[in-house]
Amino acid sequence: MAESKRDLGHVLLEAQRNAFVLFSTAKSRGLICAGKSERDLNNELYDLAFELYGIRKYWHKRIVRSGANTLFPYRENPPDLMLQEDDILFFDFGPVFEDWEADVGMTFVLGNDPVKLKLMQDVEEAWKRGKAWYEAHLDCTGAELYAFTHDLALSLGWEFGGPHCGHLIGRFPHERIEGEEKVNYLHPENHIRLDNPGKTGEKRHWIYEMHLVDHTKQIGAFYEAILTL
Repeated sequence: MAESKRDLGHVLLEAQRNAFVLFSTAKSRGLICAGKSERDLNNELYDLAFELYGIRKYWHKRIVRSGANTLFPYRENPPDLMLQEDDILFFDFGPVFEDWEADVGMTFVLGNDPVKLKLMQDVEEAWKRGKAWYEAHLDCTGAELYAFTHDLALSLGWEFGGPHCGHLIGRFPHERIEGEEKVNYLHPENHIRLDNPGKTGEKRHWIYEMHLVDHTKQIGAFYEAILTL
């Protein structure tokens, strides 16, 4: 039986909420610490997701990036790094909960480096500002939201680190269904209104990504969550 619009929103938010609980549980259990590789932490998160939710399926590659690797956008595959004292790192996971996709990203700082702590705080604040701007401009295009996001990063003293600032989300596997066309991303070349319905008339839901970087200091931060709920 098809879900109602309310049911769809509830399912997507529940999937997102569970994914954020995964990250907070990893922190509370002391998994996020110096002295291990990104790959090892990634595998620990995978095992924890199975323990908490029985999840083995992800719709995109699981990302743990630390240090200089936090500069790289999603499509890149930088070499595995060891987590260091006073490091900065972020997660980007896309777990599938009962055939519905989640896509969440979050940044953590090891230690008390003031610049890294500010970057971690700024990336979440910037995401909130971007969502607030979207909610005040519901007829905007992907290009308009990207332009706002790019300028927002600069206003906070950082650069924006990605070629786009988000994408469609939905039932697994949305990537195979929607493809890689720029109109499916919050991309500077997407001039379609975000509130336009999908191919079968359904409301489309978008993930909003905030990736702030400082190439001089070789650090970045990332945060992403659902934009349209």
